[in-house]
Amino acid sequence: METINHQKITTGADYIQSLRNRSLEVYLFGEKVDEPVDHPMVRPSINALAKTYDLAIAAPELASVISPFTGERVSRFLHVCTDANQLVLQNKMQRKLGQLTGTCFQRCVGMDAFNALYSVTFEMDEKYKTSYHQRLKSFLTLMHQYNYVVGGAMTDVKGDRSKAPHQQEDPDMFVHITKRDENGIWISGAKAHQTGCINSHYMIVMPTMRLGEQDKEYAIVGAVPVTAQGITYIYGRQSCDTRSMENGSIDVGNAQYGGQEAMVIFQDVFIPNEYIFMDGEYDFAALLVERFTAYHRRSYVCKTGLGDVLIGAAANIAEMNGITKASHIKDKLVEMTHQNETIYATGIASSYQGYATSSGAYLCDGMLANVCKHHVTKMPFELSRLAQDIAGGLVSTLPSEQDLNHPEIGQLLRKYLKGKASVPTEERIRILRLIENLTMGRNAVGYLTESMHGAGSPQAQRIQIGRMMQLEYKKRLATILAGIETETQKDLVIDELGGYFARVFKID
Repeated sequence: METINHQKITTGADYIQSLRNRSLEVYLFGEKVDEPVDHPMVRPSINALAKTYDLAIAAPELASVISPFTGERVSRFLHVCTDANQLVLQNKMQRKLGQLTGTCFQRCVGMDAFNALYSVTFEMDEKYKTSYHQRLKSFLTLMHQYNYVVGGAMTDVKGDRSKAPHQQEDPDMFVHITKRDENGIWISGAKAHQTGCINSHYMIVMPTMRLGEQDKEYAIVGAVPVTAQGITYIYGRQSCDTRSMENGSIDVGNAQYGGQEAMVIFQDVFIPNEYIFMDGEYDFAALLVERFTAYHRRSYVCKTGLGDVLIGAAANIAEMNGITKASHIKDKLVEMTHQNETIYATGIASSYQGYATSSGAYLCDGMLANVCKHHVTKMPFELSRLAQDIAGGLVSTLPSEQDLNHPEIGQLLRKYLKGKASVPTEERIRILRLIENLTMGRNAVGYLTESMHGAGSPQAQRIQIGRMMQLEYKKRLATILAGIETETQKDLVIDELGGYFARVFKID
């Protein structure tokens, strides 16, 4: 049963209020959470997402758009891009939000799902004369009307990875259709580590991999309200997560903002026909996954915003420790910046080289999107290593805030944990805790683990890069210059293999 508060959301405060009294089935530490908004472990993730609304007010040209469906301003996270500059603005917004929150702000999956589905539903309708594209546009209109948060749910639990969905001993290892009638379908299964799912208003359920003809019941895309009957959420643990339940604000490192992941379990959840955007078209599952991951992999420029925070924290602790003049410290900060900007460069270049699909939606450059994400699987880890190197051992051995505030031993800690005499000891401790938070604490989930596995683990990007690298075309370039083949006018202007190079150089 839907218990969504149907009022348009404008501010972060509006958004937080919209999450109240929804009667979700949320479990944490073996207990049901009656009101997630007020739970100290959940609330930082809600605050991070609320920041997306407040940024849209503070910087409307960056974080909002005029809806083509309602004519009113809505979050850029709800927008389907129709030119390359709009893709670029998504990236710039993502970096800014990373800078402002120092964590995952949980809206990129839904944004990238919308953009991928817009073109895929259009092409399904062309082939099968279905009406998925119009249904999607109607659903988007509803989301724009209320300025909702829409999450994406793609990653199935998968069971035995050597077997296709239809081969699993337990069919629920992949979300699938269990029954249907003239009004819609019912689905069962589970989606793992779903970012921001409890903080969303709707989820779009999608297949997670290429499917065959025998997997038709798994080829389902549909939108469900997070309050739908039959959905259970089991909140995921994060390193140092219970620090947010302690008194004080120092030990948590980033008291205001955090990320969120949960397992979502579907037990005969109903999806009405008007919310179904794929139903058995297994031959389009791979295309949807490919386009979604292209969008989502270049969306990992959000990690450069977190990188900016980490670089700033490393520079601060170096100054507080009195070591800013050391050449190796300067070099490490330069290296951190170099790696952070490399991620941003490949991600935003993927957006700049976006191109139109037949639907009118722009798709980012797939090669550069995969290169961006492949950098992300490595470089944040190196930034974290360098930040810990600069910070010193105290980053993981500090006494607690309770000890710092103790009437007897507190004064001893303030004396012996001081760096430069001009810097208050507590400020030094706060910066050290922030570095800990980003590199091994709660927000390391979003900065490191998510960087490794989100939108596909490293091998997934290498497979895509291998598919798109067009070695035969490059071999011809070499043989022509080496005098083995004769250059013709056709070789000067046309990439015979088409694809990536034809788009990059705008060859028709």
